[in-house]
Amino acid sequence: MKISKQDALAWFEFFAVLPEEEELGAKQQEIAYGTLAQIEAVVDKRNEELLSQISGLKTLHNRTLYVGPEEKFPQGCRSCLLGTGLSAVRKTNRCNLECNFCYNYGQLDDISPVGGGMWEIGGTKFYVQDLDLLLAIHTKPTGIAYVYLEPFLEIETYLPVIKKFSVAGIHQHMYTNGTLASAASLRGLGDAGLNEIRFNLGASSCADHVIANMRYAKDSIPRVGIETPMTPQFFAQFAEKKKEIMATGLDFINCAELHVNENNIDNFYGENMYMCRQGYISPIWSRELTLKFMKAAADENWDLAVHDCSNYTKFARGLNLGNKQGLWFGSSNYACEFPRLPFEAFLPVLRDSNFRFLVEELLPPGYRPGELVY
Repeated sequence: MKISKQDALAWFEFFAVLPEEEELGAKQQEIAYGTLAQIEAVVDKRNEELLSQISGLKTLHNRTLYVGPEEKFPQGCRSCLLGTGLSAVRKTNRCNLECNFCYNYGQLDDISPVGGGMWEIGGTKFYVQDLDLLLAIHTKPTGIAYVYLEPFLEIETYLPVIKKFSVAGIHQHMYTNGTLASAASLRGLGDAGLNEIRFNLGASSCADHVIANMRYAKDSIPRVGIETPMTPQFFAQFAEKKKEIMATGLDFINCAELHVNENNIDNFYGENMYMCRQGYISPIWSRELTLKFMKAAADENWDLAVHDCSNYTKFARGLNLGNKQGLWFGSSNYACEFPRLPFEAFLPVLRDSNFRFLVEELLPPGYRPGELVY
């Protein structure tokens, strides 16, 4: 269905005011999905044009895109996209910052604790002394990641676990906003065997003391990088501090395509949104900024890997994980994060006169505004 932009807007304005409990009929769903496909087609074409301008573009088995030295592409991402997936290790239920792009925005005081002295791995609770049993029974993963939320609030508790998995030969990476790190704590992580650390530099607005911590990390931890949702703010802040950031000697930058959920979507009210494969919903500018960022890296020959961690990459990640888990053909955990489509989120792009659909056709009888559709 190549619905026109005018008809799409009329229908989405109608869908946006429907009571939450009212379900769309099959024909109405066709209109909704047809509209989302029309928006996505324009976004894809724009991104293809930007990609065509990037020299030296590389792929990781067609699962993601990057520029820069192959040896600097993060091993944690290889594990995620080619290995047994992103095996998350959860401990800390708090954060010292509240970022507008955070998927837990507005809920940071309500995150359930894992439990005293315990760690959550694969949905199961473990004490440190249980990890030998876990490693003896389960197949060793290609990599694990310390995620959710800010580990440096209690970083000393992480060291025994990192040592256990290091002895087992498992690649380990950690996410942090970097504001609470220090040369001593970073050295402790390196001594314990952490392989890779990723700084969310956008969380601190590229703060000078976090950039300094990246330099300290590079002295102690084999691989140091940035992983930040790509926003206009981070794009501008990085440009201002580029010289200082590059001087840290970092190995990679993961440019995450920002996607929204029920917690953070209101922080991006009024932005042009699209939906990728009926899954993640993102501001259109996020990946466009990533591709412009990658072009600069290629043109200026940055000595690091810049990774396009896009919604397509997340789609590939889900397929890889489903395959590694032995699920049925085509199984994936990639899906929409809203129980009901937030139709109002797409009104700005449908009202944007500069955003034009590639091809438009008249709706068939029974689908047109003003007609009853079941």
